[in-house]
Amino acid sequence: MTETAVESTADVIVVGAGPAGSSTAYWLAQAGLDVLLLEKTEFPREKVCGDGLTPRAVKQLVDMGIDVSAEGWLRNKGLRIIGGGVRLELDWPDLAAFPDYGLVRKRADFDELLARQAQKAGARLYENCNVSGPVQDRTGRITGVTAKIGPDKREVEFHAPLVVAADGNSTRLSLAMGLHRIESRPMGVAYRTYFTSPRHDDDYLESWLELWDTRGGQKKLLPGYGWIFGMGDGTSNVGLGILNSSPAFGDLNWREVLKSWCAGMPEEWGYTPENMTEPIRGAALPMAFNRQPHYTRGLLLVGDAGGLVNPFNGEGIAYAMESGQLAAGVIVQAMARITPEGRERALARYPQLLKDTYGGYYTLGRAFVKLIGNDRVMRIAAERGLTHPVLMKFVLKLLANLTDPTGGDVADRIINGLTKVAPRA
Repeated sequence: MTETAVESTADVIVVGAGPAGSSTAYWLAQAGLDVLLLEKTEFPREKVCGDGLTPRAVKQLVDMGIDVSAEGWLRNKGLRIIGGGVRLELDWPDLAAFPDYGLVRKRADFDELLARQAQKAGARLYENCNVSGPVQDRTGRITGVTAKIGPDKREVEFHAPLVVAADGNSTRLSLAMGLHRIESRPMGVAYRTYFTSPRHDDDYLESWLELWDTRGGQKKLLPGYGWIFGMGDGTSNVGLGILNSSPAFGDLNWREVLKSWCAGMPEEWGYTPENMTEPIRGAALPMAFNRQPHYTRGLLLVGDAGGLVNPFNGEGIAYAMESGQLAAGVIVQAMARITPEGRERALARYPQLLKDTYGGYYTLGRAFVKLIGNDRVMRIAAERGLTHPVLMKFVLKLLANLTDPTGGDVADRIINGLTKVAPRA
């Protein structure tokens, strides 16, 4: 149940109860801190997503004590890649650090599940609580937020010495604190819908590397992929993700591209207009630390608010949850410091911790984004790469960021070595 009596002070305020915010609130509450978790909508609520979870995300769910064996979760063995006339099934790698399976679950109840887990840990959740801006002291440090709460949009101020922005790509809170997007960093978009389909219980996530720009009588391969994820409930999530490294990024109608792609699929799969159960919806994918710094003046950024989407594959949920856990760990240590100076030193570690964890990998991802923005490079990769299964197993580990940090096989050591020598920008 959502609380109705407003208690307006806490140790930490977390704005946004998506995977990043709920994970942050969960770990903070587990450590004994008083946490306010503010969600602008009411659960259950819709979210544009592919609904597919890699083993990296599964690990975070298990860490949070979520029972992924319960009803409502559909397991998958790996990734099926289609392109250049090749159909290749790659199982998730067998690693010590991550499970060897992925999951699918609709975001309509996935986010609520995480928020309720944070509540169980002790976080105080307020739904229908739309944060309108920061409360700042004379030095510009954030000391709380203003919000409109409940059906009557009652104005409320919440106060805490630390605030976490987990309010997604739009992150109005970060903007109000002067943190703007770094335009040179990659950005993607995703569009998806649902169809009733006999393929609803597929045990592989499916990725198509053939999305085409057919304008002007030419056929150019676009930098992105289409996906088909069986939901296990009689429907498939069908969508596409595209990077802004293509000249066509701002020109094409991506809803029409999705419709055109679906029209070319076998009719028996059911991906036809009459079988569509929801309208096509789109969302932005902020990638590779495209908003910085991740800590300033009492405000920490997690998940999409900090641009933590993986530029290699568009995955956001795992990094949202991981950054929430990292931010919570930093906050817990900071709150245990005796002096304000000591607390600030601990909090200032958070941006460097993110760079140490993801910086090199995201730098490689930014180079990858530029490469596949070239139609010829994308075509060669799709047509020739898929004919080499050993190479593609390496590519799966690289794109999904699934390696054992110590030991591991040759692929693990190569990928880990590359991320260590790449600049951590």
